[in-house]
This record gives sequence, structure tokens and C-alpha cells, in this order.
Amino acid sequence: MAIRKGTSAKGGGRAAVRTLPAADKPKKKRRFFAVANGFDMPFLIILMVILTLGLICMFSASYAYAFYWNDDSFFYIKRQLMFAFIGVVAMLVISTVDYHILHHFALPIMFVSLCLLVVVLFLPDSSGIHRWIRLPGFQFQPSEIAKFAMILLFAHLISLNHRKMNTLTGGYLPFMAILGVTCGLVFLEPHLSGTILLLAIGMVMMYVGGTRLLYLLLTLGGGIGAVIYMVFVKGYEQDRINVWLHPFEAYSTDRDAAWQTIQSLYAIGSGGFMGQGLGKSRQKHLFLPEPHNDFIFSVVCEELGFVGAVLVIVLFGLLVWRGFTIGMKSPDKFGSMLAIGLTVQVGVQVLLNMAVVTNTIPNTGISLPFFSYGGTSLVMLLAQMGVVLSVSRGVNTEKT
Repeated sequence: MAIRKGTSAKGGGRAAVRTLPAADKPKKKRRFFAVANGFDMPFLIILMVILTLGLICMFSASYAYAFYWNDDSFFYIKRQLMFAFIGVVAMLVISTVDYHILHHFALPIMFVSLCLLVVVLFLPDSSGIHRWIRLPGFQFQPSEIAKFAMILLFAHLISLNHRKMNTLTGGYLPFMAILGVTCGLVFLEPHLSGTILLLAIGMVMMYVGGTRLLYLLLTLGGGIGAVIYMVFVKGYEQDRINVWLHPFEAYSTDRDAAWQTIQSLYAIGSGGFMGQGLGKSRQKHLFLPEPHNDFIFSVVCEELGFVGAVLVIVLFGLLVWRGFTIGMKSPDKFGSMLAIGLTVQVGVQVLLNMAVVTNTIPNTGISLPFFSYGGTSLVMLLAQMGVVLSVSRGVNTEKT
């Protein structure tokens, strides 16, 4: 049970203790369809509000760029609406499926994901970057599949080995091996933001699953040390670090190096408290490169101001809160880890994107979930939210 209650020796009541659910017990038969309980409506409503607002903001941010480059102001929104429709249908269908069947697909999906991450490294690059597998009329990023594959495999392994998660050999080394291989392949693309996101998801799931905090802190310390060595000793990505620390100085000497960051800061600053008004951004008119992608939050800040930016942050905060509530109240460990892992992915990705566009961290190139243009990402995210909704069917939502 997600809530365990006890009574004192004197017969008095004792405060409820919230714990993660126990591990799955093997059953002879598994239902294909989820339990009859309805899914979590607050989660779905918040998600649909975010998606609708994201589509509106994506169109506003993209129409000038689309008209200039494609002679069609509706070029990007038409595609994004199509992918949104596919994603919502997939989400609703997946929400009716019993999530326990994913146990059987954890290893195969991870294997396919790793194969795709290897294959993409040998395909033709784009400006030295190997992130896309392009097929006739379709393209996708294997790293998007890798996120779900790792979350699913970690949830599967944690639910089976929950009693050993506090040991070095049972709860740390196997997970770090999987995490290391996956992050290493994504890093070789190179895709720094994807690597950071995968690492954050993996370590949060390990911590929640029961891995000792000491092991994770030592790993985090080693990772930070390696980054410091690569940047300040070996000079890796030193130019990007300099642009981050001194954007306006870099802009005065090399406009191209700091152009996107400077235009993003101009957009955010000109938004003020109430914003310029929806559709009235100036920076999206070919000043801010590809405003409908990674830097769409800059346009949101310019058009909707501080109030609009806070609204977007609050909506994502509510989505993360509701996702964690579903995970903590899940009837079993597998569902709990799935919901928490998929929610962590959205929350961390939002934080990284907003940190990049405000120049809080170096520009690593990461999209804003449900806002940034991209079919693969949108469909995958909505399908994953369908898994969270499936988990919520096993939760007594009347007490949430």
C-alpha cells in the first residue's frame, strides 16, 4: 500500500507514514488492459493546458521564420498539430493498457535504443553532429528513445531488486554501467544536454529506488571533477564557457559566437512585467535564430512578460507535483518508478531549457517540453504521459 498507518501501544492514533510501494509480486496472469478505475483527471487537465498553450506559443514564435524560409507562415504549426494529434491519440490508447506488460519490453527496448545510438554515429553528420536518423519523409533522434528506454529498464530492475538497492553490487554498479554506456553514446554525438538529462534522470531514480546517497554523491563529485578538468585543463568547450561567462564581451569580438544568447536576453528583457502582447515579439523576426525550437521560452517571456513566464513555470510545477503524487501512491514499485522517472524527465528538461535561455548555464541545446517544435520529442513525451496515466488508474484518486 502507498499509505501505511499504525497505532501506538496506548491505542492512540499515529501519523500516517508515506512509503514507496512494495515490489511487484509475480502473478500467473497479467491483464492487457488497465484496471477499470479512471485515470488521474487533474494530471490530464494540466497536461492538456500546457500542450494547448505550447501550440499557441509555438505558432506565434514560428510564423515569421516559417514565412521567410518556407514561404508559408503555417509551415511549422501544421506539422506540430499533426504530431500533437498523433501523440494525444497514442497517450489515450496507452493509458488504457496495463503498464505491467512493459516489464517484458524493458530489455528489448533498451537493446534497440543502444543499437540506434551506435548506428547514428556512423551516419552523415550535420555540422559535425550525429543526432538524427533520417528516413524518407521522416527523421528522429535516437536519444529521445534512449530516455524512455533507460527509465523503463531502471524501473524494471529496481522493482525486481528492491531489497538489494542499498548494496554496491546490487543497487549501484549495474545501474551505473547502464547509465555510463547510454550517456557515453549520447555524449559522442555530441549531445551534451541529452547526456546531462540522462544522468540526472538515472541518478534521481537510483536515489528514490534505494541506492545509498554516499555512492551517488561520490559519483557526482567525480563527474564534476572530470568536467572541471576537461574545461579548464584540456580546454574542452572553452569557447562556449567564455560566451556563457562573458556574453557581451564575446559578442563585441565575435558576433556569431554569442548572437543567440544575446538575442535571447534582449527578448526576455524587453518583455517586462506584462509582455509586448501575444504575437508581438520583435526578436522572432529573424533576430533570434530558430525561435520555435530551443529558445522558444525567450519569445514567451517577450510576448507574455514576467506574468506569462511565471504561469508557464507554475503549470510545469503542477504537472511534476501531480506526477510525483501518482508515483508515490502507485500500488507497486514498478508503477511508482515509472511515474517518477517519466515525471523527472519533464521537470529536469524544463529546468535545463529555462536555464539555457536565461544564460544561467552554457548553451547546450535542449528543447522545452510540449512547446518547442519537434515531432519525435512531442509524440514520445505524450506517449510517456500515457504511461503515467496508466499507472494512475491503479491509484485511488479520491484520496489524492
